[in-house]
Amino acid sequence: MSTSPLNDDQIEDLLSEPTAGAIATVSGLDGDFMVLGVGGKMGTTTALMLRRALDAAGKKATKVYGVSRFSRPEAMVALRRGGVELIACDLADAAQVAKLPPVANVEYLAGQKFGTDSAPGETWIQNTVVPALVAEHFKASRIVVFSTGCVYPFMPVDGPGANEATPVAFLGEYASTCVGRERVFGHFAQKHGTRQLFYRLNYAVELRYGVLVDVGTAVLRGAPVDITMGAFNLIWQGDACARAIQCLEHTANPPKPLNITGAEKISIREVAEKFGKIFGKEPVLIGSPAPRAWLADASESLRLFGPTTKSPDELITLVALHLSAGGQVLEKPTHFESRDGKF
Repeated sequence: MSTSPLNDDQIEDLLSEPTAGAIATVSGLDGDFMVLGVGGKMGTTTALMLRRALDAAGKKATKVYGVSRFSRPEAMVALRRGGVELIACDLADAAQVAKLPPVANVEYLAGQKFGTDSAPGETWIQNTVVPALVAEHFKASRIVVFSTGCVYPFMPVDGPGANEATPVAFLGEYASTCVGRERVFGHFAQKHGTRQLFYRLNYAVELRYGVLVDVGTAVLRGAPVDITMGAFNLIWQGDACARAIQCLEHTANPPKPLNITGAEKISIREVAEKFGKIFGKEPVLIGSPAPRAWLADASESLRLFGPTTKSPDELITLVALHLSAGGQVLEKPTHFESRDGKF
């Protein structure tokens, strides 16, 4: 198997192609848009998709602002080229947040996950103090608050997974701060009547990053794949960002929690074996599948937004083609195998 790998610009173009649902949503919403945390991988895609969706809807005058500290300068180039108006801002600085322009529609993607175990204090600042500043400043906006399926407890692998009515749990420092983020935003929603949605995402994947890249890279290199977690959910990052845009129509007060992932429950062992067949290599599997894992029931978001555009098998094939061609990866493991909540 060989082909020329897609470069970063081509991958971003693929990821940020707006769906019909995203275009319909921005067509019906008033006001400008802002992506907080635009420098992250999903923030960049969401902002570019918003701009492309607005253009497709004939709303070229509507602004899309991207806010970040911009620790990745390369993101600034892609965003500027894509028509996103950039604002450098440290969201932990109240004075800087106070200067952000008011907008009707906010996508909140700021936060910290990796490095939590070594710097828990910084994670609490980013995931609970920053939300307080943002929620107060944007109290008149619609806000989609990115959260995570890690707020739920492990669920039986032979069941449907956690739904939005499942009580949240506290497994590890990171998950605790994510529950804290929701609680802080919810407090200000109650105080000001702000319409919000808690976007509980399970495993967005693309060609350079995600659980499939982790597993596929290990199989290709002959490294062991830990199958103890047993199963997981995933969603194409383009679908995840399109749903984030569509969620602006479903903000509510009190805030609406919504699970975002694909319909399928996927076996890590089977994913490794499928990569093995594609690469012509026997995967090295370690561990035994546990009876419980982080799994989410996305029935409600699938009812609202319809099926995802790419199946797990399609995604495995896309990632395998990229990896076998020597395509670039971000070299940032997801730590999907972690069962103690430490990242």
